[in-house]
Amino acid sequence: MSDKTWFMAKWPSLVLTTLCLVVPLTACGGGQQTSQPPTGEEQGAINTRLATIKERGNLICGVNGEVPGFSFVDENGQYSGLDVDMCRAIAAALFDDPSKVEYRKLSAQERFTAVQTGEVDVLNRNTTWTVSRDTSVGMEFAPTVFYDGQGMMVTKASGATKLEDLAGKSICVLAGTTTEQNLADQMRKRGLEDYNPVISDDVDALYAAYQEGRCEAVTSDRSQLVARRSIFPQKDDHVILDVVMSKEPLGPVVANGDSAWFDAVKWITFATIQAEEFGITSGNIATFETTKDPNIRRFLGLDDKLGEDMGLPNDFAFRIVKNVGNYGEIYDRNIGQPLGLDRGLNQLWTEGGLLYSPPFR
Repeated sequence: MSDKTWFMAKWPSLVLTTLCLVVPLTACGGGQQTSQPPTGEEQGAINTRLATIKERGNLICGVNGEVPGFSFVDENGQYSGLDVDMCRAIAAALFDDPSKVEYRKLSAQERFTAVQTGEVDVLNRNTTWTVSRDTSVGMEFAPTVFYDGQGMMVTKASGATKLEDLAGKSICVLAGTTTEQNLADQMRKRGLEDYNPVISDDVDALYAAYQEGRCEAVTSDRSQLVARRSIFPQKDDHVILDVVMSKEPLGPVVANGDSAWFDAVKWITFATIQAEEFGITSGNIATFETTKDPNIRRFLGLDDKLGEDMGLPNDFAFRIVKNVGNYGEIYDRNIGQPLGLDRGLNQLWTEGGLLYSPPFR
């Protein structure tokens, strides 16, 4: 047999052998192979971010640090606020210790780079969920923990009651935020393009410029305006206009491409919401350890292995509520009581709000 004839006779088996070496075909070798999903332990090992955090022994969380009620650092270097408590909830779920968090104070310009480069594990920094940030910027947004909208603050002395009263006026706005674009859109929509934007690079500089009279109005999320006004020396001299300029859904952010870490942050966030719906608080959680309700037993890790299946302790939700509280407790502690800000859209869905957790099963 010639070399050419031999080659042609063997060609089909040679192709199959080559494919078997390169591509994991199910029928190669005469048997059928099936793949099994990784266990929680294997998933944690595969996921470098979750494995890194566990090995490191603490969470690195990016925050603002300049907005009372959300994330604010006092003169002693202590952080507090709703965003900070969401960081603490993740640490509680992973380590049963909410103090195992290292906070990184980030500007609006720094925040996405810090996530992309892995400088921080998660960003809890009043960051608005938008389509471009969720896609081209490479972010992954966990559930919204605060539904907000952009507002405008002016001095009572200005007499301004609506955006049209700010025609030709100067308005302070933070650079590198959705606020800047929203302001431009709203003013153009009203034919008020002669306004003068005064751009600041960080939150403290923004409100300093406003209080020093370098602008006649300041714009940001309405919750942030309320929070910053609360620490003004003459807070009663300022009024927030009755206008909502945008939708601002705010929540935790992680880098794209790490589904296991994203799942962990997502369900830790949902746990704070679901705990409130179940009526489980940091004060009464011990009474639920003998509950007969199968939904609550699964949620608290008393039955099944929901936590283990995603690389977390089975009692991760129990740890969160015990150490940090449910969403309602977190909101009241940081925003409701100190700022007097009504929950509004941030009520549970059962109370007419937008907070809703998928089932824990």
